Amino acid sequence: MNLEEKRISSETIYNGRIINVFKDTVLLPNGKNASREVVRHPGGVGVAAIDTDRNVYMVKQFRYPFGEVLLEIPAGKRDRNGETPEEVGRRELLEECGLKAGKMHSLGSVYPTCGYCDEEIFLFWTDDFEVAEQCPDEDEFVEVLKIPLDELVEMVVRGDIKDSKTVAAILKLDRLYK
Repeated sequence: MNLEEKRISSETIYNGRIINVFKDTVLLPNGKNASREVVRHPGGVGVAAIDTDRNVYMVKQFRYPFGEVLLEIPAGKRDRNGETPEEVGRRELLEECGLKAGKMHSLGSVYPTCGYCDEEIFLFWTDDFEVAEQCPDEDEFVEVLKIPLDELVEMVVRGDIKDSKTVAAILKLDRLYK
């Protein structure tokens, strides 16, 4: 069965610093046309850093769209031309947690909101890092915590951790450590 939709036209609705929004007209598999509102995002990277005691470095930060403080793995968007996902992960881990990563391992990627946004978040884990100086962005305020992996899994199951990249990374990391 053919499920593919083909773009016929695209209209720019908004161009911003982080996202761009488009209204596309698509051709459906049944031959009819439909509208799709699409958010274009450069993508992001998240890193789960785990120490020898199986504690994971996490950040707490206020997330304006939800009006609450969320617990997340350190992460950030791909905002520098030519920067690989691994380079973004190293940069974000240093900026947010003050950890300089050595070898990093892929946990794959996730599409956090595939119904209307093209964002892809690449996930990594590392147990090879050294403490350095934290250097958050000018508009970034985070609190760094170390939480046992088993406790994080329980928080995910209870619904205390809602951030999709963090949920995916914690469950994948737990599976690797079992």
